[in-house]
Amino acid sequence: SAAEKTKSSSNVRLGNLIGYVLFPFTIALREDALDYVRSAKATGKRKKASLEAIYTYLMAKTFLKLFGTKLASFPTQTTLWFSNVAGPSEEITLYGHQVAYIAPTCFGQPNALMIHVVSYANKMNIILSVDEGIVPDPHQLCDDLEESLKLIKDAVICKGLVDCRVY
Repeated sequence: SAAEKTKSSSNVRLGNLIGYVLFPFTIALREDALDYVRSAKATGKRKKASLEAIYTYLMAKTFLKLFGTKLASFPTQTTLWFSNVAGPSEEITLYGHQVAYIAPTCFGQPNALMIHVVSYANKMNIILSVDEGIVPDPHQLCDDLEESLKLIKDAVICKGLVDCRVY
């Protein structure tokens, strides 16, 4: 359980090690909604097999030590930041209160759009942080993301690839 993993006698390493991976952001209309998933999976598989995340983590850490926080804010010309965090698979409590959902975000980032996808207890939350001067209707963007995920889910069910239960 999550509580057992946080005990000091546990060998589980806690904390975050953050590396950057440059991922191509392709805008295209495809016949099969699963082509998006196949393409992203193939790219992700190549990225995981490479040393890119480890290299960027070490470079960012080194750059921060050598030049400080002002100059270490070098990734400022990005269009989109995407964060995918696997949360606990079971529900947890915090100071005796049941945690309903986890919704992290960042404020003041120098880019137009930040998307966080967080799973927690068999649920998925999508959190957007946008520059409303560039993304004028973030609610429409959320609706479009939701619709895209539904199309992908429906394609999986239609092809009989997996038994999808709706929670």
